Amino acid sequence: MDKEKFVDESWKDSVDKEKKDPSSKQDKKIFVGDSFDKGSEDTPSAQATQPQAGQEKEAPGAIEVNFINYMTSLIFQTMVFLGEIPNPMTNKEDVNLPQAKLIIDTLLLLREKTKGNLSKEEENILNGSLYELQLKFVEILNKKEAA
Repeated sequence: MDKEKFVDESWKDSVDKEKKDPSSKQDKKIFVGDSFDKGSEDTPSAQATQPQAGQEKEAPGAIEVNFINYMTSLIFQTMVFLGEIPNPMTNKEDVNLPQAKLIIDTLLLLREKTKGNLSKEEENILNGSLYELQLKFVEILNKKEAA
Protein backbone atom coordinates (compact mmCIF):
# COMPACT_ATOMS: atom_id res chain seq x y z
CA MET A 1 0.00 0.00 0.00
CA ASP A 2 3.01 2.25 -0.32
CA LYS A 3 2.06 3.30 -3.86
CA GLU A 4 3.15 6.74 -4.78
CA LYS A 5 0.35 9.11 -5.80
CA PHE A 6 0.64 10.94 -9.08
CA VAL A 7 -0.76 14.46 -9.22
CA ASP A 8 -1.14 15.94 -12.67
CA GLU A 9 -0.06 19.55 -12.45
CA SER A 10 0.40 20.14 -16.16
CA TRP A 11 -2.49 22.60 -16.10
CA LYS A 12 -0.25 25.03 -14.24
CA ASP A 13 2.00 25.33 -17.29
CA SER A 14 -0.92 26.28 -19.54
CA VAL A 15 -2.10 28.88 -17.01
CA ASP A 16 1.36 30.42 -16.84
CA LYS A 17 1.49 30.45 -20.63
CA GLU A 18 -1.89 32.22 -20.82
CA LYS A 19 -0.75 34.82 -18.30
CA LYS A 20 2.31 35.62 -20.39
CA ASP A 21 0.52 35.53 -23.77
CA PRO A 22 -3.30 35.92 -23.56
CA SER A 23 -3.64 35.30 -27.31
CA SER A 24 -2.42 31.74 -26.75
CA LYS A 25 -5.71 30.76 -25.10
CA GLN A 26 -7.15 27.66 -26.64
CA ASP A 27 -10.69 27.82 -27.98
CA LYS A 28 -13.13 26.16 -25.67
CA LYS A 29 -16.54 24.74 -26.42
CA ILE A 30 -19.23 26.31 -24.32
CA PHE A 31 -22.79 25.05 -24.04
CA VAL A 32 -25.22 27.78 -25.11
CA GLY A 33 -28.93 26.98 -25.39
CA ASP A 34 -29.26 23.81 -27.44
CA SER A 35 -25.74 23.62 -28.87
CA PHE A 36 -22.08 24.14 -28.20
CA ASP A 37 -20.61 27.55 -29.00
CA LYS A 38 -16.92 27.82 -29.76
CA GLY A 39 -15.41 30.64 -27.79
CA SER A 40 -13.44 31.58 -24.75
CA GLU A 41 -14.56 32.23 -21.22
CA ASP A 42 -14.21 35.97 -21.84
CA THR A 43 -17.00 36.09 -24.44
CA PRO A 44 -20.38 37.48 -23.40
CA SER A 45 -22.12 34.24 -24.35
CA ALA A 46 -19.71 32.30 -22.16
CA GLN A 47 -20.22 34.64 -19.24
CA ALA A 48 -24.00 34.35 -19.57
CA THR A 49 -23.88 30.55 -19.48
CA GLN A 50 -21.54 30.29 -16.53
CA PRO A 51 -23.18 30.11 -13.13
CA GLN A 52 -22.84 33.11 -10.86
CA ALA A 53 -21.61 32.73 -7.30
CA GLY A 54 -24.06 30.58 -5.36
CA GLN A 55 -25.76 29.27 -8.53
CA GLU A 56 -25.47 25.84 -10.07
CA LYS A 57 -25.19 25.36 -13.79
CA GLU A 58 -28.35 23.83 -15.25
CA ALA A 59 -28.25 20.57 -17.13
CA PRO A 60 -28.77 20.78 -20.90
CA GLY A 61 -32.48 20.65 -21.70
CA ALA A 62 -33.50 21.50 -18.14
CA ILE A 63 -36.91 23.07 -17.79
CA GLU A 64 -37.07 26.52 -16.28
CA VAL A 65 -38.58 26.51 -12.81
CA ASN A 66 -41.47 28.97 -12.71
CA PHE A 67 -45.06 29.03 -11.52
CA ILE A 68 -46.61 28.19 -14.90
CA ASN A 69 -44.38 25.14 -15.38
CA TYR A 70 -45.14 24.01 -11.82
CA MET A 71 -48.90 24.37 -12.37
CA THR A 72 -48.63 22.58 -15.70
CA SER A 73 -46.89 19.62 -14.08
CA LEU A 74 -49.63 19.38 -11.44
CA ILE A 75 -52.34 19.67 -14.10
CA PHE A 76 -50.67 16.95 -16.17
CA GLN A 77 -50.47 14.64 -13.13
CA THR A 78 -54.15 15.24 -12.39
CA MET A 79 -55.11 14.38 -15.95
CA VAL A 80 -53.13 11.15 -15.65
CA PHE A 81 -54.95 10.29 -12.40
CA LEU A 82 -58.30 11.09 -14.04
CA GLY A 83 -57.47 8.69 -16.87
CA GLU A 84 -57.47 11.44 -19.49
CA ILE A 85 -53.82 10.86 -20.39
CA PRO A 86 -52.07 7.49 -20.36
CA ASN A 87 -49.69 7.01 -17.45
CA PRO A 88 -46.19 7.64 -18.88
CA MET A 89 -44.77 4.73 -16.86
CA THR A 90 -47.32 2.06 -17.84
CA ASN A 91 -48.77 3.64 -21.00
CA LYS A 92 -52.22 2.72 -19.65
CA GLU A 93 -55.13 4.94 -18.69
CA ASP A 94 -55.58 4.41 -14.95
CA VAL A 95 -58.09 6.25 -12.78
CA ASN A 96 -57.00 7.19 -9.26
CA LEU A 97 -59.65 9.56 -7.92
CA PRO A 98 -58.18 10.06 -4.41
CA GLN A 99 -54.85 11.16 -5.93
CA ALA A 100 -56.61 13.38 -8.48
CA LYS A 101 -58.62 15.01 -5.68
CA LEU A 102 -55.45 15.64 -3.68
CA ILE A 103 -53.82 17.51 -6.57
CA ILE A 104 -57.01 19.45 -7.37
CA ASP A 105 -57.18 20.49 -3.71
CA THR A 106 -53.51 21.50 -3.91
CA LEU A 107 -54.24 23.68 -6.94
CA LEU A 108 -57.18 25.25 -5.08
CA LEU A 109 -54.88 25.98 -2.14
CA LEU A 110 -52.30 27.54 -4.48
CA ARG A 111 -55.01 29.73 -6.02
CA GLU A 112 -56.12 30.89 -2.58
CA LYS A 113 -52.61 31.57 -1.29
CA THR A 114 -51.38 33.34 -4.44
CA LYS A 115 -54.46 35.53 -4.96
CA GLY A 116 -53.37 38.98 -6.08
CA ASN A 117 -49.80 37.85 -6.77
CA LEU A 118 -50.25 36.11 -10.12
CA SER A 119 -49.85 37.53 -13.59
CA LYS A 120 -52.98 37.54 -15.75
CA GLU A 121 -51.64 34.58 -17.73
CA GLU A 122 -50.90 32.55 -14.59
CA GLU A 123 -54.32 33.37 -13.15
CA ASN A 124 -56.10 32.38 -16.39
CA ILE A 125 -54.25 29.08 -16.65
CA LEU A 126 -54.91 28.21 -13.01
CA ASN A 127 -58.61 29.15 -13.05
CA GLY A 128 -59.35 27.56 -16.42
CA SER A 129 -57.53 24.36 -15.58
CA LEU A 130 -59.15 24.06 -12.17
CA TYR A 131 -62.59 24.47 -13.73
CA GLU A 132 -61.93 21.75 -16.33
CA LEU A 133 -60.32 19.36 -13.82
CA GLN A 134 -63.16 19.75 -11.32
CA LEU A 135 -65.76 19.12 -14.03
CA LYS A 136 -63.94 16.01 -15.21
CA PHE A 137 -63.54 14.77 -11.62
CA VAL A 138 -67.28 15.11 -10.92
CA GLU A 139 -68.13 13.48 -14.26
CA ILE A 140 -65.95 10.45 -13.49
CA LEU A 141 -67.24 10.27 -9.92
CA ASN A 142 -70.86 10.29 -11.13
CA LYS A 143 -70.14 7.54 -13.70
CA LYS A 144 -68.46 5.45 -11.00
CA GLU A 145 -71.40 5.87 -8.57
CA ALA A 146 -73.95 5.08 -11.30
CA ALA A 147 -72.18 1.84 -12.17
